[in-house]
Amino acid sequence: MNARKKVAFYTLGCKLNFSETSTIARSFKEEGFDRVDFTESADIYVINTCSVTENADKRFKTIVKQAQKKNPDAFVAAVGCYAQLKPQELADVHGVDLVLGATEKFKITDYLNDLSKNDFGEVHSCEIEDADFYVGSYSIGDRTRAFLKVQDGCDYKCTYCTIPLARGISRSDELENVLKNAKEISEKNIKEIVLTGVNIGDYGKGEFGNKKHEHTFSELVEALDTVEGIERLRISSIEPNLLKNDTIDFVSKSRTFVPHFHIPLQSGSNTILKLMRRRYLRELYVDRVNKIKEVMPHACIGVDVIVGFPGETDELFLETYNFLNTLDISYLHVFTYSERDNTVAADMDGVVPKNVRSKRSKMLRGLSVKLRRAFYESQLNTTREVLFESENKEGYIHGFTENYVKVKAPWNPELVNTLHRVELTHIDEDGLVRFEFVKELV
Repeated sequence: MNARKKVAFYTLGCKLNFSETSTIARSFKEEGFDRVDFTESADIYVINTCSVTENADKRFKTIVKQAQKKNPDAFVAAVGCYAQLKPQELADVHGVDLVLGATEKFKITDYLNDLSKNDFGEVHSCEIEDADFYVGSYSIGDRTRAFLKVQDGCDYKCTYCTIPLARGISRSDELENVLKNAKEISEKNIKEIVLTGVNIGDYGKGEFGNKKHEHTFSELVEALDTVEGIERLRISSIEPNLLKNDTIDFVSKSRTFVPHFHIPLQSGSNTILKLMRRRYLRELYVDRVNKIKEVMPHACIGVDVIVGFPGETDELFLETYNFLNTLDISYLHVFTYSERDNTVAADMDGVVPKNVRSKRSKMLRGLSVKLRRAFYESQLNTTREVLFESENKEGYIHGFTENYVKVKAPWNPELVNTLHRVELTHIDEDGLVRFEFVKELV
């Protein structure tokens, strides 16, 4: 382990996976490994898997092949949700040497004494009931934004979802540790933190299935608002039934929390919501959107929607489409339903043909473009604060306003990771917003 070995990482799926990959990467660094890009030759390739969609499963084999092309002798390890749900399936993929389940992934360096290739994948998985402890993590995706994990697992029993099987019960980081991690991030001159988890509104449940709420999500939000050195805090995604009025009111007056909410809906039909075993009906969703807009008219609201769920007739789909079309929301994340093993929905009647699922998905993506355009137009001629990102994209630098309007300007490296007051002036051909500077560096 003393020789400087090279390790590369590939992350599939959500922001939570990205935060955990970063924590695993830091453990490699402590063991004397040098991190390289996944497109380079490495001694070890670690793939952090996702199993939310069928597509993520299929991509795994492609990624293993990419690693083997770069170095046929490299040691390939798989961790993450798919590794927990179907460890043997991953172990059987040609080239995979090690598969680690939910309790083992953060101990990956303990398994690396011998990096010689195996004839078959070695599996170290666990019963998901054993995943009852919490490992905090955060990732620094680029120099401008970090993903901070505050919660893991889920106690909900949505009929389409494998996440509780892959990540275990709901459990949270201690408030003191979240604040410590936030402070560490602030000391790296990162301007924005995005809070992540599986079900972050459930924050407060302790380790080992302890249901005592040491702190609520609202208390977490209020405490993070006091961390010095952080310019922006963003809530990544929160269930509508867990987004309380006190949190919305606090964000509206907050020093650092931005007016941007991402709230899963999944369906605009109460019939389908009941089949999904969601913990709310559409009336509550309307109430949450109205409350946000009442105190923050300029807030951005993103929505998750699943199309093609079993039992979704044309009429019920149109109910969802029309419902979304009347809501004061800003954009959609559209997911095409795919059957997952060991879920209730996989055995339900009323299966929607895949071509119909695809058509409905296309309709909602078109609606999302329309909603985003209308939201951007509503923000023209207003003054906003933009955080510029670090990538040069075809001669342009991009950034986001506090309420998640994406802007562009000719590339200028001096703007990277800086905040500026701007006036939004017009929408470009590519749908992004142009602006004029109002005030220099904040």
